[in-house]
This record gives sequence, structure tokens and C-alpha cells, in this order.
Amino acid sequence: MNIVIASGKTKADFLIGSFLKKKHTLVVINEDIKYCEYLASNHGIPIVHGIPYKQDTLNGANIQNFDVLIALSYNDADNLAICQLAKKVYNIEKTVCVVSNPSNVEFFKALGVNTVISATYLVSNMIEQASTIENLIATLALENNKIILTEMIVDPSYPVCNKRLIDIKFPHGIIVSCILRSDNMIVPNGSTVVFPNDKLLVISSPSDQQKVLDIISGGTN
Repeated sequence: MNIVIASGKTKADFLIGSFLKKKHTLVVINEDIKYCEYLASNHGIPIVHGIPYKQDTLNGANIQNFDVLIALSYNDADNLAICQLAKKVYNIEKTVCVVSNPSNVEFFKALGVNTVISATYLVSNMIEQASTIENLIATLALENNKIILTEMIVDPSYPVCNKRLIDIKFPHGIIVSCILRSDNMIVPNGSTVVFPNDKLLVISSPSDQQKVLDIISGGTN
């Protein structure tokens, strides 16, 4: 998949590392020259320095007909401008952006941005669901509640401890997308072993969330 990552710092750094491990083709655009140098050094890829919502920058980035653009600026208006340019001028199929103001979520969607992510918007959904879940760090409802991202810390007593993911009987459609272990982020495969105190990030449908909790905890939630 061909992906553009525009602006951002910590989020951009994380996504670049994740996408490169999955062999996606990336174009990264950032307005901060020092952060461009950091990203280039850390990931070993060229970084386009420039303001992402300016056409001169985008023309030089050669992103015509890419699959996805992800806009990570702290400025909501900049993200909207980048996403609209991506679709209308560069024929990019799907756009994703973050917003600081949660009231912009539905507004930006109405203006054609495919996926709009607001931390405040997600946290409100998390609070509504948290009362039914114990030992859960966070639950984030995404894509109009079609997908649930569940973060759960593995207690040493849980039956998944010291097992390979391939040996844990998750139902079809449940994916362990990431494991956070101490200061390390692991993109797992079937041979990855789950250790005590790992934080698992699991993607499922809302109807399967309780299955996720029961399988990980052994039904103690």
C-alpha cells in the first residue's frame, strides 16, 4: 500500500515504524527540519521537508494516486486542507486525520475526510463502556462502533501467559495488533509469545469484546 504521512511528531514516528515493518511504501512530509532529520536517521528513509498543505510541497512529493493520506498536524484546519487537496488534486483514495476539537469530527466527515479521529471523542465512548469491563486500561470505539480497540494488561495469572499467539484460540476476526512490552512496541505474528505484564492491543467487533476479555483473562473479568 502507498501511504502519505503528513506532519506529526510522536504519532508520525510510531506509524512510520509500524508501516515499514509491514512493507508499505511511505512518503513522509514534515514542516520541522530538525524532526525531518530525526525521522530520516531513525527510519532510514528520505523525508520531504515542507508545509504539507502547500501544493508546491505535495507536487515535489510525487504522491499522485496513492492509497491513503494520514494528516497529523496539531492544527485542525491544516489537516482539513491537506485531506481535501489529497482527494481533489492528487486522487488519493482514502484520507485520515486527527482533530483537536471534537466538534470537528462530523464536520470534517461531511466535507469528505474518510476517517476523523479525536482523542476527546474516543474517550467519551470509552467512559460509556468502561463500567462493564474490569482490569481494562482503555476501550476505544472506532469507525462508528464497528470496530473496538481494547488495551489490556496481562496479569501473571492469566492463561495466555507464556503462550504463542497461534496457540491462543481467538475466534476469527479478532486480531492482536500490537504488544507493548516495557519500552518496546512489538508488531506480533503467530510465533510471538505473550509474557506477564504485556499490554495487548486487540481489534475486534463490539460483539466479540467480551470474548477477548474472557480468553485473555480466563473468564475472571
